[in-house]
Amino acid sequence: MRLLAWFVAVSALVLGVWLIWGASWEARFTLAGSVAWIEGAGPWAWAAGIGLLAVDLLLPVPGTVVMSALGYIYGTVLGGAVAAAGSIVAGLCGYGLGRLIGEKAARKLLGDHDFERGKLLFARGGGWMVALSRALPILPEALSCTAGLVRMPFGRFLVALACGSLPVGFLFAWIGAAGREAPGWAMVFSLVVPGVLWWLARHLHRG
Repeated sequence: MRLLAWFVAVSALVLGVWLIWGASWEARFTLAGSVAWIEGAGPWAWAAGIGLLAVDLLLPVPGTVVMSALGYIYGTVLGGAVAAAGSIVAGLCGYGLGRLIGEKAARKLLGDHDFERGKLLFARGGGWMVALSRALPILPEALSCTAGLVRMPFGRFLVALACGSLPVGFLFAWIGAAGREAPGWAMVFSLVVPGVLWWLARHLHRG
């Protein structure tokens, strides 16, 4: 129960930030607004895009719009690579925040039973959750923090994070580069492709 309470609390915190400041941030970071903000960094525009995606961990940045803006600026390939990098950095920051809570403190917070249960859950099925969550709101932040808290193996977390971030980054960059002509299909692919990639990664690792 404590593990569930932790996850709900982190999700509620992220949701609360969105409810308080989300509307103003979404109004500011439309596609045009995001393009203008990123391009304002000049030759460091790519770093500004990664930074925006990274702070999505704490602030209500519309990540998919920023990814589309990167595609608009850099094209599908380079923009997709930058967008995926930003998503990966955000996930690593969340994982790192969870790991900052030492294991002794994490056990005290969750209780030994829930800590071990969470550790086992993320060691076995955490990869699916991490990979599939990257296209969704709120869940990526909560899952990344929880994965770090229960000490999900870092290599497994990183592979799952990449499996989710790469297709999402490239698909939304493609939307931006193509003028957002097929957002529905992009959302479908952004949910299906990460699952396929994680399935392949697991079988290659076992092989």
